[in-house]
Amino acid sequence: QVQLVESGGGSVQAGGSLRLSCAASGDIYSTSCLAWFRQVPGKEREGVAVILTTGGYTYYPDSVKARVAISRDSAKNTVYLQMNMLKPEDTAMYYCAAQPAGQGCISLYNPGRYAYWGQGTQVTVSA
Repeated sequence: QVQLVESGGGSVQAGGSLRLSCAASGDIYSTSCLAWFRQVPGKEREGVAVILTTGGYTYYPDSVKARVAISRDSAKNTVYLQMNMLKPEDTAMYYCAAQPAGQGCISLYNPGRYAYWGQGTQVTVSA
């Protein structure tokens, strides 16, 4: 079992930066990967970044890969999402999620594959 708690959201002007944090408790190595998703009301949850628990390989969808970076501090059991050059369309609730170990990390951007979720942190970008 893994518990995830996000922090670091807030309001920022377009062009600014934010770093989100996801503190994980429990056995982090019971997960195959951790990811950041975002969601706005009325739309599906969208994958933003993924990092493998073992090896630390990172993956990004083309829509954001030039502006975001996911990283991990193993000593702190924390995953970060650095977001730069923020746009108003980045406004959303951002969630941290994890897939359980055993089957590997599959369907990276499919929220249905993630068993563990945090409560979310709101990011608002003004024009």
